[in-house]
Amino acid sequence: MPVEPLSQKEIEERLAELPGWSLDGDRIARSYRLGSHFAATALVVHIAQTQEELDHHSDLTLGYNTVSLTITTHSAGGAVTEKDFELARMVEALAPGHGAS
Repeated sequence: MPVEPLSQKEIEERLAELPGWSLDGDRIARSYRLGSHFAATALVVHIAQTQEELDHHSDLTLGYNTVSLTITTHSAGGAVTEKDFELARMVEALAPGHGAS
């Protein structure tokens, strides 16, 4: 079953429920700053495992002590869909209390 793109209003409503996330062009995005490179690397591993379980993958960038994600649904022509927000909510559950950078 194809995944339908969300309207601008739907995207804004869902972003309001996810502090720290924003719309970056045709993607939703967030960065996390962690206490160390090891902690950032561990978060990347947990996110990658979650993405495999969902079969939905973001662009994921590891910095020294930061992790950045941008999420879009390629099968919906690169639009933002509910699948993107499902992944974002799962990432938030993995990284509670980490400040956005």
